[in-house]
Amino acid sequence: MNSYRALMKMDSELHSPALALAEEEEADMNDWKLPLAFMKKRHSEKIEGSKALAQSWRMKDRMKTVSVALVLCLNVGVDPPDVVKTSPCARLECWIDPLSMSPQKALETIGANLQKQYENWQPRARYKQSLDPTVDEVKKLCTSLRRNAKEERVLFHYNGHGVPRPTVNGEIWVFNKNYTQYIPLSIYDLQTWMGSPSIFVYDCSNAGIIVKSFKQFALQREQELEVAAINPSHPLAQMPLPPSMKNCIQLAACEASELLPMNPDLPADLFTSCLTTPINIALRWFCMQKSAKLVPGVTLDLIEKIPGRLNDRRTPLGELNWIFTAITDTIAWNVLPRDLFQKLFRQDLLVASLFRNFLLAERIMRSYNCTPVSSPRLPPTYMHAMWQAWDLAVDICLSQLPTIIEEGTAFRHSPFFAEQLTAFQVWLTMGVENRNPPEQLPIVLQVLLSQVHRLRALDLLGRFLDLGPWAVSLALSVGIFPYVLKLLQSSARELRPLLVFIWAKILAVDSSCQADLVKDNGHKYFLSVLADNYMPVSNLSSQLHYYWLTITEAEHRTMAVFILAVIVNSYTTGQEACLQGNLIANCLEQLSDPHPLLRQWVAICLGRIWQNFDPARWCGVRDSAHEKLYTLLSDPIPEVRCAAVFALGTFVGNSAERTDHSTTIDHNVAMMLAQLINDGSPVVRKELVVALSHLVVQYESNFCTVALQFIEEEKNYTVPSPANTAEPGNLTPVSPAIPRLRSVNSYTNIRAATTARNLNKSLQNLNLNEEGGQGAFSPGNISTSSSASSTLGSPDNDEYILSFETIDKMRRVSSYSSLNSLIGVSFNSVYTQIWRVLLHLAADPFPEVSDLAMRVLNSIAYKATMNARPQRILDSSISLSAPASPTSKGTHIHPAGGSPPTPSGSSSSLTNEVPKPPPREQPASRPPYTPTLGGQAQPHSHQFPRTRKMFDKGPEQGTEDGDDPGGHRNYICPALQTGLCDWSAKYFAQPVMKIPEEHDLESQVRMERQWRFLRNTRVRRQSRNITQRGIARLDDQIFINRNPGVPSVVKFHPFNTCIAVADKDSICFWDWEKGERLDYFYNGNPRYTRITAMEYLNGHDCSLLLTATDDGALRIWKNFADQKNPEMVTAWQGLSDMLPTTRGAGMVVDWEQDTGLLMTSGDVRVIRIWDTDREMKVQDIPTGADSCVTSLSCDSQRSLVVAGLGDGSVRVFDRRMGPNECRVMTYREHGAWVVKAHLQKETDGHIISVSVNGDVRFFEPRSPDSVNVLQTVKGLTALDIHPQANLFACGSMNQFIAVYNSNGDVISNIKYYDGFMGQRIGAISCLAFHPYWPHLAVGSNDYYMSIYSAEKRLERR
Repeated sequence: MNSYRALMKMDSELHSPALALAEEEEADMNDWKLPLAFMKKRHSEKIEGSKALAQSWRMKDRMKTVSVALVLCLNVGVDPPDVVKTSPCARLECWIDPLSMSPQKALETIGANLQKQYENWQPRARYKQSLDPTVDEVKKLCTSLRRNAKEERVLFHYNGHGVPRPTVNGEIWVFNKNYTQYIPLSIYDLQTWMGSPSIFVYDCSNAGIIVKSFKQFALQREQELEVAAINPSHPLAQMPLPPSMKNCIQLAACEASELLPMNPDLPADLFTSCLTTPINIALRWFCMQKSAKLVPGVTLDLIEKIPGRLNDRRTPLGELNWIFTAITDTIAWNVLPRDLFQKLFRQDLLVASLFRNFLLAERIMRSYNCTPVSSPRLPPTYMHAMWQAWDLAVDICLSQLPTIIEEGTAFRHSPFFAEQLTAFQVWLTMGVENRNPPEQLPIVLQVLLSQVHRLRALDLLGRFLDLGPWAVSLALSVGIFPYVLKLLQSSARELRPLLVFIWAKILAVDSSCQADLVKDNGHKYFLSVLADNYMPVSNLSSQLHYYWLTITEAEHRTMAVFILAVIVNSYTTGQEACLQGNLIANCLEQLSDPHPLLRQWVAICLGRIWQNFDPARWCGVRDSAHEKLYTLLSDPIPEVRCAAVFALGTFVGNSAERTDHSTTIDHNVAMMLAQLINDGSPVVRKELVVALSHLVVQYESNFCTVALQFIEEEKNYTVPSPANTAEPGNLTPVSPAIPRLRSVNSYTNIRAATTARNLNKSLQNLNLNEEGGQGAFSPGNISTSSSASSTLGSPDNDEYILSFETIDKMRRVSSYSSLNSLIGVSFNSVYTQIWRVLLHLAADPFPEVSDLAMRVLNSIAYKATMNARPQRILDSSISLSAPASPTSKGTHIHPAGGSPPTPSGSSSSLTNEVPKPPPREQPASRPPYTPTLGGQAQPHSHQFPRTRKMFDKGPEQGTEDGDDPGGHRNYICPALQTGLCDWSAKYFAQPVMKIPEEHDLESQVRMERQWRFLRNTRVRRQSRNITQRGIARLDDQIFINRNPGVPSVVKFHPFNTCIAVADKDSICFWDWEKGERLDYFYNGNPRYTRITAMEYLNGHDCSLLLTATDDGALRIWKNFADQKNPEMVTAWQGLSDMLPTTRGAGMVVDWEQDTGLLMTSGDVRVIRIWDTDREMKVQDIPTGADSCVTSLSCDSQRSLVVAGLGDGSVRVFDRRMGPNECRVMTYREHGAWVVKAHLQKETDGHIISVSVNGDVRFFEPRSPDSVNVLQTVKGLTALDIHPQANLFACGSMNQFIAVYNSNGDVISNIKYYDGFMGQRIGAISCLAFHPYWPHLAVGSNDYYMSIYSAEKRLERR
């Protein structure tokens, strides 16, 4: 009884919600652990660099103020008539009381003091004083200073305290010779004498009037010049062009209606004091405020005794000056527009100092109802919050003064910079999304060179730059560049990790800094980092960001080698400097480092240092660099293989003189590269085409010869096209109406590509015999001299000489025929082999690879035929008695099948020119026949169909001269690139300290994944409940629709309601629950091939669709069955040596999600296993049979692969064993073609196999004989086994479907469609079970696609 209760309790627990939740969570964990295939950045991003940000930080017109005119109109002792002074009144001028000495001496002393005050800011300028001058003296002074300054800036300082106020007519006042009169001086004249660029400082009442007048006169000048430009008789037209006043800067003490303050506690030249002695006046003004009473014992006299020098930051006065500079710089950067900040605060040292001090002048003078004016006008800054930080710093400093002066106590440094760095750190830690930039950024710049703060400042700067390119641009615009450049001179080892990181960030965004680095020998710093493996990470302070403590030495070296790769990129000076610094040897030592990013950048760096730089290439040869790079060609990381191909490509791509030695090396490199022809990654193959194109450019004449040999052989040899051979059971009836396919985006327009491939009829048009006989064509008579241009040219941007079909035929000719005997020993040369490789790559399933290879081949074909072309006939009166040949003027496109072109007569051209390309809207099937003189053979290119270009992404069209066949149009040039290096550099511009979105628990990406995994668990649980109860029937039709093409392969998505249906060359997606068509697009396979297998990759998460075609090509698609355009993620040749058969199995695949391995086989003698993570072939298992593989099934837990073969055998392989021992079992019990071989995934799962004769056999992998046999219907065309429900379904040519359970009992027999008045189903072309639900999809030759399910009432329970 107790045991019964225990059983009942266990049963209730099994169905309790809590346990169900636990199961769900467990299932989720399994989904989380599954690896994802083809989801790396190289698959999701376009391989190209970042769009260059407009860099405004680098001053194009940096200036110096080289001359200063100090014009003082004081007339000491005589007040001007229009100013009534208070008593007492402000008297100090340049901190001197003019009444304390004789007027003349006072004037000279004030002039000398003013000059000293300016010299504190610009000691190297040329100063000229003009004390109480006349108009002529001012003119002489200004014109001489402008003459000496040339294009540089001149400063004009005007003190008008002893003369009347400026006039509304735009005049200031000076004196006559006897000082008996005030003489007006027009601002217009002053502009003429001073020229541009200039800066004007006006310290006088009503100074704003001068600013307004200046602008009016500048506008007047512009208008006069415009008139003179139109009217040549205008007086100004004959004169040299006067300078524009737009570059002039003005600083005025007050507005047009304001008087200067007369407070006796202030200097009379308060504006000048603020501009030239800001700390002195700021401290005095602070003491005059009420708040100063909080600091006892501080008087104006005490301020005069502040110890220290302005330029010594360790002293109180120097520290205050440093803080003042940081605060005013910060206020300006936060308030001003960026371009104005650059112009006023970064272009000219003196101008920057004056404007920083002008911000103080605005603050102080506004407190006395006086508003300083500037042109360009600045926004108000006197209320900015940073002034409070200044007041606090002054307060802290002054509070120490009494004890420092009286008792000699030590000075305590201000906490200002530490506090501001903390504020910056808070900004960084509080998130940066949609927030204003941190206002403390200029302060970080100020402390970079401070011994005390620099480590922390570099830490925060590094973290800020890591936020992205926008942060780098912002930091550069603040002016950070010269500081971090100077820090490279530091020998402090603890700064290394930070500086390397910061420079990697800067160069990833702005590579133009390479020149500055080499100029300042900065490259040596990074060479030493690369050579020295020690990175003192452990010595870093624990206060710094944890990232610096976790970063590895390899990552530091990676950043260093990236920096060096930027320095040598297309920059000869950088290449020379780094070559002398032993960069090549250092890089070669790192080639075998376990860190993949380091290997990648070492290879890119090597490729760049010897790119078009022969000394580095020969240095590489001496160090056997090319041989050491060979090991990276088989690297597990595709980006590393790609970088190695790039490096070897530039190695052979040097245009220097060739010796026998260098040619031998080039040949060896080329043959090593050729081994990557079937690499699984299109990124690698694209780089391979570019690398081989370098070789083609170098050995152009040799390739021209090979091209002509291939062209000649191709036209003599007929290859039976697989398109012409009928395949029983795979005939596709012509559809009455083919629906419009969706356009596809695969980074090139695959729609254009594939349409061109489909419509090209050139294969049938290449035999010259039908064109009236073929003359002798001797390759020996062809001129093989290289073109003068090293650029590979093309005949026309819009047309290819060699069509896709022509190239495809050439490729198969070179495979099938014994060309050695036909053409001679030279055919086995390296050039021939490389030409074959390029032919193969031109038929690549990935359009971008194919496009690049087509461009290379066509450029050589063009040059070869141009060089071989006979001379033009100049005398057009010669009559030639050759009959005109009929030509087809156009191939008309039909929706299905197409019809042959209608011949129409046309007169042929009677010259030896290459026929002009036909109009674009009529792609010609064949150009007119062109007779030749004396029976001499015409180059074969004249007969080539100038068919439409395969891809609409082409280079810019150079010239419109289409008549001249010799006019080269560049369709490939030696600088052909894939963008890989620039794309790789984006890694360093992106944040590395931030948690990736997929790992951020609150990110949308993570939430979406969580939702998908919960959905998956629900599907698994609900379907398991149904199948466990047993399936009694499976004939309830839940979906039927007419497919656009005859279904050849069907595949249910495992978790959503989508089903993929492939016909010969397209894929249709249906929502079987709603009965809607979701998508229909073209797969991109050539017209003589067909889709034979499909798989969903990452079906549990972000699904991709794999299609396999019977030419061995694999294509992966994303963005299908939704509102986006389908995109090709990747494509490669899964099987390169598919055997042409009349009725083959095509290509069969099986996919293991948990290992990322893809098993491929078919009409070949091997089972090829691909690692999708590495995108490489990892194993070839020989089948040991003479027939094709018809079915594959694998089990990752047991490492077993089961193959069903066309000869009826079922073979079991253990992939852990060597190729000779891996076949562990062969079953020969079937007498005919195996339709399906299925390996159950359980630990003791059986092998179930079915042949066309209908016998179903069950094998135990360890037993030599079958353990069970069932007989079903004969004449099977399709069969599938349900992985969960122990069901299998058979489809027959006799138009019915039988569904069996594991005992061999028929549970359903389907012969008729529902709802079609009993219409009989067609011959079954394909069928498939849903991986979980009891659903069976059936495709038949009558285009219909139907889905059957268990009884609906069963599913609803």
